[in-house]
Amino acid sequence: MLLKTTISSQQFSATINSLGAELISLKNNSTEYIWEGNPTFWGKHSPVLFPIVGTLKNNSFTHNNKEYQLSRHGFAREMEFEVVKKSENSVSFLLVSNEKTIDKYPFHFQLMLTYTLTNNSLDVQYEVINTSEDEMFFSIGAHPAFALPNSFENYSLAFEENELHYNLLENDLLSNKQSVLHLNNNQLDLNYDLFKNDALVFKQLKTKSITILENATPILKVHFSAFPNLGIWTKVNAPFICIEPWFGYSDSNESNGNLSEKEAILDLASKATFQSNFTIEIL
Repeated sequence: MLLKTTISSQQFSATINSLGAELISLKNNSTEYIWEGNPTFWGKHSPVLFPIVGTLKNNSFTHNNKEYQLSRHGFAREMEFEVVKKSENSVSFLLVSNEKTIDKYPFHFQLMLTYTLTNNSLDVQYEVINTSEDEMFFSIGAHPAFALPNSFENYSLAFEENELHYNLLENDLLSNKQSVLHLNNNQLDLNYDLFKNDALVFKQLKTKSITILENATPILKVHFSAFPNLGIWTKVNAPFICIEPWFGYSDSNESNGNLSEKEAILDLASKATFQSNFTIEIL
């Protein structure tokens, strides 16, 4: 049974769906900051990417000489999470590996997401526990879509650097061709031409926060100090922008399919715990 859980602070509320532990709303009395999920453009709001980020070559990987099929961004976003802890301003969701996940991904794990709303900020914490007897290989990432209700060209993104090196996706796989964005005073003016070939993928980034501005006025800031990789994406003509902190990214055409050798893959020892978080700050 799908459940929606709402947490609140003095000024804001956040609502999370038990399906995928997906954030579907972050708002105050007058403004909704999360994309509504209109399927005409994109029917998601802020899916959790696990145990892979992006697309595998041939939608498959091998581990211990066995092949597994795993679709884009993994299965967590399509699975029901259990609420295991709840207070007025915080809620934790848990997904535990089972027979269905083992068929696609041969590791036992616990994945917990905790959303905590404090004043004008929503903190999103990831915790992965490897309950397998062997080393576990995985990627994990966020995919929040922020609503841009006015003309797309009225918005810009502010970075902590003035030159950005990125890779483009080609047929959902990561191209090895790299391009450079030269910013104006660390700001990137948004236009749909930037995304005509899909997402911009940043393998390396000095920036650890990005601010969305509307008509040069800051409205929202995403902090992701621990995340090494990032995606920025929208659909052409869609009124949202995704700022996506990642551990990992799509395969390239040169990938050999071995999960343990996948570029940017995380490895976690048996019984060990991985933790990371990012924060959405309303300005």
